[in-house]
Amino acid sequence: MKDAHQFDIAVVGAGPAGLVAGLACAASGLKTAVIGPRADAADGRVAALLNGSINVIKRLGLWETIEPVAAPLTGIRLVDATDHIFRAPEVLFDASEIDLPAFGYNVANSDLTRALEAAAETRLARITTRAVTSFESTDSGAFLTTADGETVTASLVAAADGRNSFIRRYAGIPVTDWSYPQIAVVTSFAHPRPHNGVSTELHRPSGPLTVVPGPGNTSSLVWVETPREAERLLRLDDDGFIRALNTHIAPLLGPISALAPRRSYPLSGQTAMRFGKGCVVLIGEAGHVVPPIGAQGLNLGFRDAAALAEIAAAARSGGSAIGAPETVDRYDRSRRADVASRVFAVNLLNRSLLTSFPGVNLARGAGLAALAASRTLRQQAMREGVSPSLAPLMLTAPIAAGVGKAAPGLDAPSPSRA
Repeated sequence: MKDAHQFDIAVVGAGPAGLVAGLACAASGLKTAVIGPRADAADGRVAALLNGSINVIKRLGLWETIEPVAAPLTGIRLVDATDHIFRAPEVLFDASEIDLPAFGYNVANSDLTRALEAAAETRLARITTRAVTSFESTDSGAFLTTADGETVTASLVAAADGRNSFIRRYAGIPVTDWSYPQIAVVTSFAHPRPHNGVSTELHRPSGPLTVVPGPGNTSSLVWVETPREAERLLRLDDDGFIRALNTHIAPLLGPISALAPRRSYPLSGQTAMRFGKGCVVLIGEAGHVVPPIGAQGLNLGFRDAAALAEIAAAARSGGSAIGAPETVDRYDRSRRADVASRVFAVNLLNRSLLTSFPGVNLARGAGLAALAASRTLRQQAMREGVSPSLAPLMLTAPIAAGVGKAAPGLDAPSPSRA
């Protein structure tokens, strides 16, 4: 067995949320390791990073790398495409109404993780391995062993290893699971008409169909359908799928082309009963899984990462142990309301489309009508969307100066490689 590497924080899981957690902790002066496999270079998904997540990227000094491959999200259009008698008016959320150039940016997962991996190589200890195979709590933290026989000790372990988290199970944190009778079909495509940075979400009886602006005249698609219809769409050849999609969005963007390979994801959700226990805290999908509706999943994960870095650094500066029960409890409390509110909102929207109960449809339509009619209500909704009041974090706050550069206190992070 190799000698154990010692760290303040070990992040288990090397997806975007895990890498951001590691980079933010290292930038806060904590000796940090990120443990896990390299990202899938063939991942064709696109991440919609809202303004708070972009601020984290900027504070880490990575925005200049990511901005050239990112597409701004300047507007969000909601369209009632149900067959109900009362159909709500179209609602357009415009970032300029709250004095922002964009709500956020859309970036391919592969481009995002490439930039994060490159930064991790020089700013922290990046331990590449298939998995962590054993976890043992100790008086001073945790002892981890990788599939390659490498050993790590850490005062605090951040589990960022996905919805089936190995670390979460060993920590004994239970979860609540649920599922929906829906499947999301995901792809991207080109089109002749400009999208002008506006995302369009069609609210349909089987679920939302969302077109997200990409670089140039390209867009990404999240098409939520019944399992039977999703399976039919996946069996179609490219021409057949394009014809089916054009029936919904051709008036919006014109005939589509250059269809990327399609993927599908059954819609389900999961939340942990706690977001920390012992010397373990949960990051990203280890703590919460939400359907790909409303761009909530990864943005919640970035806020987890920001909260971890701020709370752990505050514990260190205040003379407390990073893995002390009060530090872990503070992290748990800090994430509960934010996660619960986002899970509730996504669940409410999705189930309101699936129900045939007239009262629910009328309430949803009335809410959209109120947003369409009131600039004040739209502004409140937009501000809450980009800067949740339940998660006030320094790392996600706007940067007054030096846009694209690391903010004071986060510039020139000290490498903490083993």
